[in-house]
Amino acid sequence: MSRPDRDRDPTGRPRNARPRDALGRPLPPGATGVPTTPDDLVLTADEALDEAQRLLDAGRPFHAHEVLEAAWKAAPDQEREFWRGLAQLAVGLTHARRGNLAGAARLLTRAADRIDPYARQCPYGVPVPDLVRFGRQAAEMLDRDGAAADLTARLRPGPGSPSAPR
Repeated sequence: MSRPDRDRDPTGRPRNARPRDALGRPLPPGATGVPTTPDDLVLTADEALDEAQRLLDAGRPFHAHEVLEAAWKAAPDQEREFWRGLAQLAVGLTHARRGNLAGAARLLTRAADRIDPYARQCPYGVPVPDLVRFGRQAAEMLDRDGAAADLTARLRPGPGSPSAPR
């Protein structure tokens, strides 16, 4: 069985140009979706954190994940796991919003484990200990209660703080 043609960029790399909903799910071709993150996005660390937080605050964790993933791929070696963990945190929130609670719990735990080694240095002012606690508490709540609560994470100190799941 042959696969349908995939969207490809000028160099032949696969791309998915299909529109997506607010939670990153592909929509049928021709449907109207929400804006996505460009494949060639280049932001400073501070810009990436600000944009990811804006997207999280707007209820778009999948899109925050895309911004954090771009930062992860561009990060120096010593920061890659930090950015990868933040991206996983956003993916965990995406899965929770989509109703995949078991997958969300696994990703939130994995994210907490991945960023925990950065808790002493808190790169770029990210409250890593609070996010580690948030990820682990959210995962426990999802496993225990089997229902998504108000999962809100703060990547930077600001209005509110990284709160425990409610």
